[in-house]
Amino acid sequence: MTQRLDIPFFDLFGETGGFPDTVHCERIWDRARLHDWVISPHRHAEITQVFFMRQGHAEVRIDGQDATLDDGQFLLIPVQIVHGFEFQKLSEGLVLSFPAPVLAGMRPTSPGLAARLSRPVVSAASDTLVTLSDQLVAAFARPGPYRANLLVALAQALLAEICALAPTEEAAAPGGAKMMALDRLIAEHLAEGWRAGDYAAALSITPGHLTRICRAATGLSASRYIEGKVMTEASRMLAFTQVPVAEVGYRLGFADPAYFSRRFRALRGQSPSDYRGRFVG
Repeated sequence: MTQRLDIPFFDLFGETGGFPDTVHCERIWDRARLHDWVISPHRHAEITQVFFMRQGHAEVRIDGQDATLDDGQFLLIPVQIVHGFEFQKLSEGLVLSFPAPVLAGMRPTSPGLAARLSRPVVSAASDTLVTLSDQLVAAFARPGPYRANLLVALAQALLAEICALAPTEEAAAPGGAKMMALDRLIAEHLAEGWRAGDYAAALSITPGHLTRICRAATGLSASRYIEGKVMTEASRMLAFTQVPVAEVGYRLGFADPAYFSRRFRALRGQSPSDYRGRFVG
């Protein structure tokens, strides 16, 4: 897959433009065949997607990691996760797209909900998931005065079923709501060099409280967790763009390119240039 100057943000599967509905449903066939069955790496700022492969196969690249999607499997792609596809020709299935308010409105919440919906999941679809996806597609195609309400209800039921199907190691840690809010703030302020104290202030808590939440959820201090998120974004930019290494650092709030390289090496075990070299060829 070719590199780009920037990782594109797509509002929908393979396209840009405003989100057209409460949720969006389409067939893999309808979109992938228009792109010769290859969807280049991209991400969505406000949309979570579920791909359900009814028949066929896809090679998937998820934040630099390889995965496959086969008959009877689903793939959850959360917001901000870089993903691209090489579909087997004539593959058939569904692409279900859910804007952020659909996820934010899921009630009641449980400790595991936010974490399970914040990580990619590939798993076999249950009978319940198949039924819910069929019902969602039917509701999407049918006009009516309560169509949006039905779509949201079915979407949230489907996402809840995905949480139940997620591997046990995906179980969420304490402080899920605060961690989800922290992740949103990190995504919004990546270029500003915010420190743990800045995020704590934005969340109306003390830095010590933020560190306690992060340690309970991830085992890391707030500063280390935030830096890890920043370096994950750096890894995406190095793998999927041609932005110079120094510019990657500048875009992520590092005024000193040498310091950015040292911190990247400390967390990733290799220099930014060596890391990028793994994806060039």
